[in-house]
Amino acid sequence: MRTLLYVPIIHMSADLGALARDIAERGMAGLGEEAWEKHLRTVEGFWNSLAGYFDGLEVSNFKIYQDGLLANGDLGLKIVEEGLKSGSKNYEIVSGLLRKGAVLVKTEDFDLVKKERDSLIELTGAKTRRDRLAAFLKYRLSKNHLLKKRDRFIAERINRTLKEGETGLLFIGAYHNIIPMLDKDIYIKEIKKTDKVREYQRLLPFQNKYKARLEELNKYMVSPIDKI
Repeated sequence: MRTLLYVPIIHMSADLGALARDIAERGMAGLGEEAWEKHLRTVEGFWNSLAGYFDGLEVSNFKIYQDGLLANGDLGLKIVEEGLKSGSKNYEIVSGLLRKGAVLVKTEDFDLVKKERDSLIELTGAKTRRDRLAAFLKYRLSKNHLLKKRDRFIAERINRTLKEGETGLLFIGAYHNIIPMLDKDIYIKEIKKTDKVREYQRLLPFQNKYKARLEELNKYMVSPIDKI
């Protein structure tokens, strides 16, 4: 049997590079400064709960698959180091796992990741209302198609490289849909429930309407994870 620890994630500002400032400004404009700051605390607590789960976990020879990871070997390690320098909690956890004997595996296709990132940069960089609308429509048209192609590529990488008796660990954005594309003999353990992480992100813009449910989800996001 093959095992995959599935970690649905929310990206921190440190993971977003040049996009971080624009996304933060839009977040504050859409939610209000107080609600945006609360969201940032939730995201930090979410990552702290993941760090607590992996702390002390035996991961020797686990294979690590990472959202956005375009290489393994020396180049892959350099990507992890750069993420670590930027303050990414995700890459801090990955770096710790590598020190304990886990192995980095190329996860994504360069061209697909670049196309999606270029679309986001075009969207966030648009200055006029007309340009923003054009960029938004272009992004919406390509987003689902690109996401499905990325998901298919990632699933194929896991199916091919995760061998019998091995354990893999996938850090992946919560809106990806990898699981249906994985081989049926791969046992999947969700470290956080993907549907709850997605629901939190989906309801966040409607905080006044779904205040009680968001409070429940907030507690779940930051809660400690059982290692059993």
